[in-house]
Amino acid sequence: MAFPPPFYRWRPHPWHGLDSGPNPPSLVNAYIEITPFDMVKYELDKVTGYLHVDRPQRSSALPPTLYGFIPRTFCGRRVGALMPSTERGDHDPLDICVLSERPINRSDVVLQARVVGGLAMSDHGEADDKIIAVLNKDNFWANVTELNDLPPVLVERLRHYFSTYKLIHGEPHHVVIERIYGREEAENVIRAAMDDYIEEYGG
Repeated sequence: MAFPPPFYRWRPHPWHGLDSGPNPPSLVNAYIEITPFDMVKYELDKVTGYLHVDRPQRSSALPPTLYGFIPRTFCGRRVGALMPSTERGDHDPLDICVLSERPINRSDVVLQARVVGGLAMSDHGEADDKIIAVLNKDNFWANVTELNDLPPVLVERLRHYFSTYKLIHGEPHHVVIERIYGREEAENVIRAAMDDYIEEYGG
């Protein structure tokens, strides 16, 4: 028996087997690894494509949004060049934070997100941008097209979380949020990450 297209006989790898989105860089797919309810940091195993337990969250702070990555992106030399203070991209897929009015309490899901901005984050001298987006077709966020349309407290929560979530008492801190940027720059970062992916892994 032949499988009808576009049926996947095997589960696609979330990083390499899914599309970046229906209209990137403005409307992208996001594979969600962590929800705002997770006291454990889950991370995609890059070999198998399954979520694995990375570690319990180090502090009592929880991620303020859904958190994951955009498929078929790679933070390489182009992404690093957009943040002159860094040596390179972090060689991971491009991270994304997605706001949703209704609670989504499970990870290992794929959703469509509208890009509105991002955080320029440096971690150990590597570019580790966090794209900020809203859940597509979420009427609560329907009029949000730019980062400035979001309540400032939400952006501040994201900034504070990523500034502190790797803090370990008595050890040097290597994470810096250099700036917050709007939709146009976020889309430039996504384009760079998509081009870096093609260079690293092919089309």
